[in-house]
Amino acid sequence: MEGSERALVAEFGPGSVLTDPADMAPFLAGWFHTGTGAALAVLRPRATEEVRAMVRACGRLGLGIVPQGGNTGLVGGALPQDPKRHVALCLGRLDRIRAIEPDDYSAVVEAGCILQTVKDAVAGHDLFLPLSIGAQGTSQIGGVVSTNAGGINVLRYGMMREQVLGLEVVLADGSLWDGLRTLRKNNTGPDLKQLFIGAEGTFGIVTAAALRLVPRPATRASALIGLPDLEATMRTFHLARRACSDLLSAFEFLMPPAMEIAVAAQADAPELASPAAVYALIELAAPGPVDLQALLEGFLAEAAEAGLVEDGILATSEAQAQRIWALRESVNEGQARMGRSLGSDVSVRLSALPRFVREACAEIEAAVPGARAVAYGHFGDGNVHLNVFPPTGAGAAPAGEALARAKAVLNACVDRHGGSISAEHGIGRLKRADFDARLHEPARTMLRGLKSTLDPDGRMNPGALHV
Repeated sequence: MEGSERALVAEFGPGSVLTDPADMAPFLAGWFHTGTGAALAVLRPRATEEVRAMVRACGRLGLGIVPQGGNTGLVGGALPQDPKRHVALCLGRLDRIRAIEPDDYSAVVEAGCILQTVKDAVAGHDLFLPLSIGAQGTSQIGGVVSTNAGGINVLRYGMMREQVLGLEVVLADGSLWDGLRTLRKNNTGPDLKQLFIGAEGTFGIVTAAALRLVPRPATRASALIGLPDLEATMRTFHLARRACSDLLSAFEFLMPPAMEIAVAAQADAPELASPAAVYALIELAAPGPVDLQALLEGFLAEAAEAGLVEDGILATSEAQAQRIWALRESVNEGQARMGRSLGSDVSVRLSALPRFVREACAEIEAAVPGARAVAYGHFGDGNVHLNVFPPTGAGAAPAGEALARAKAVLNACVDRHGGSISAEHGIGRLKRADFDARLHEPARTMLRGLKSTLDPDGRMNPGALHV
């Protein structure tokens, strides 16, 4: 055991400092083929004060700190990379729900709380935390705050940023910034909590969050529909926004390759009577006595009469609705079983989405013959997950070379459409070079200034996000 390891174990005990490779391994394995990490030790604090003490100890020892929540990120942001100079600081044991305040529509929870656990707890008070992501049974509050997670309800409720009222953050020197207010209005200068939302732990470690809640939806209505093309999907979405108003909580789309993967991965997948050029999943939700089924039926009838919707399944039970929405997550599960691929998370203006999807898929498959482009995502907010599987068989280019070419083509198409290379997953380590190449000098100057002020020694999540 090296000197730094011995010092950490001596100060915090072997239960809070893991140094055995077998014990550390689960914390150093990436999610969905995002690689593996390496660390001197894994630190597991039990409370905010212990986080502060560990940060101070790492400062004395000259160690870089990589904060980690549920480790469900897709860009390598929570994976330390130096077996001699990095530690992973895992917040899973900070898992107390400190308060649920129904009259304030708020909750204060610690960073290690599992997202689904918080959702279940507030549901007991007839409240709802409106963040819905595939990994919500594993992801932790500190992680979804630090990555500004998105998901399928962004259309109605916004990103995680919109759900955060206040934060508690341990800074790089071990001091504590206590901003755990649950005020809806507080205009006393710049909103400092925003510095830490989406910063991926590079400015400080989120140890608790005050969250905005809304009334729990009492009724839902869901449908799977088939459409003739992406332009019809756009027109259907606009019609849904007007016909269903703010009750429209999700509008997802899957191109045929994505639907094929989803159906293959889901044993009881619902299927339309005939194939479609585009598939859409729609959900309405309301906390009060609204006849959502009738509203959705009326909208779909209007869309069909306009020649927009060719076929559809309207869920008539909660079980059927769950099967419809399981299709969305089955795309991810099915792709994971198919081996190595290029995973992307890009966004463009909503009005540009149809043209972007067509151009990007065609250009990738032309540049990489035999590659398979799989497009799906959050239609209502312009977020496309366009993943690419490399060609196989005799004469195929090496997978790494093929996927690098596909990424270059995709990013060029994103740039041409004025989009973003990361809509909801963040930058982490995997997208750092792409982020750096697109960073304008005024933005670079501001980011460097913030980093030098908040983390002058560069110890907070070294290698992630900022340059």
